[in-house]
Amino acid sequence: MTYYNATFWVGANAIIRKSALEDIGETEMVGNFEIRRYIQDRTVIEDTESSVDLARHGWTLINYPERLSYSATPPDFGSLIVQRRRWANGGLIILPKLWSLVRNRKSQGNVVSKTEVLLRLNYLASISWASFGLLIMLAYPIDGRLLSPFVLFGALPYFLVMSSDLKYCNYKRSDIFRIYGFNLILLPVNLAGVLTSIQQALSTRKIPFARTPKIKDRTVSPMLYVISPLLIIGVSLFIFWRGIVLENWGNAAFAAFNIITATWAVLSFIGIKNTVVDIWLGIKNWLYVPVKKKHTDQETEHIERLDWQSILYHGDSEVRTSNHISNHTPNQIAAITPQIEEKEVIHS
Repeated sequence: MTYYNATFWVGANAIIRKSALEDIGETEMVGNFEIRRYIQDRTVIEDTESSVDLARHGWTLINYPERLSYSATPPDFGSLIVQRRRWANGGLIILPKLWSLVRNRKSQGNVVSKTEVLLRLNYLASISWASFGLLIMLAYPIDGRLLSPFVLFGALPYFLVMSSDLKYCNYKRSDIFRIYGFNLILLPVNLAGVLTSIQQALSTRKIPFARTPKIKDRTVSPMLYVISPLLIIGVSLFIFWRGIVLENWGNAAFAAFNIITATWAVLSFIGIKNTVVDIWLGIKNWLYVPVKKKHTDQETEHIERLDWQSILYHGDSEVRTSNHISNHTPNQIAAITPQIEEKEVIHS
């Protein structure tokens, strides 16, 4: 991707020039406050959007093929859902900036190569079309004549290159089949991220950033994402049976391959016990609604009278001199602060 000037940087592994950040910075007014934002937060994949911003301003990104830092891999399926759903959200929203990049370069007489456009387009939108395409292949009973060898040959280079990368990273080439099954059970997660992007594009409302949980114990998976892999296996079983009855051997073979890889992925990444527990907790949470603790009238009055936005922007001492919170003693502010922090943590 660096060779074709189509590199995207990842937030945990990047070194960026300060002058580059100054170039892509944008200033906006939020109420009475002037905010200078260098990394845009329109999407939850802010590093991807900033990569396009840097390219639009003439900066070049270079991939250095060494491990500069480590990013923790989610230890369980529940944490992985949070991470992968976030990664799948935002690419479609950034696409208009890619077309803007192409137009800007063309107006400057520096035409963007087709290879760079295709690589960037694949990076931004491949999750969407691959997820919907795989969903159609799994659910729609395709005629055996449509599942020609050319379809398999078309996908063969992708799997060969990925298996080569796996071997280079000291994995087995056969791990490509494990990755396929892994992506099968993550299909609902990727679809949820893509649909969230469409929702944000239509509503123009920012999506809250869901950070990957880093806890000692297992993160409970939402019931939808635990049941969906089981539905994928069930649909594949039906297509396998139907393919045998109709002597549609191509569909039967494809369904059998999906059954084996998806079942292995469920057993390895989720587990039978965790599946039962997460489904039970999902049903229980759906039936029972926790009672929210309400603030007393006095606490609510203190919270509403404090101008926390001014305190965070200007500082406590400056706001006090402006009589924003002259009616509150330091002890009252100290007593209210933990309540505000707890509310913000629960909300996030």
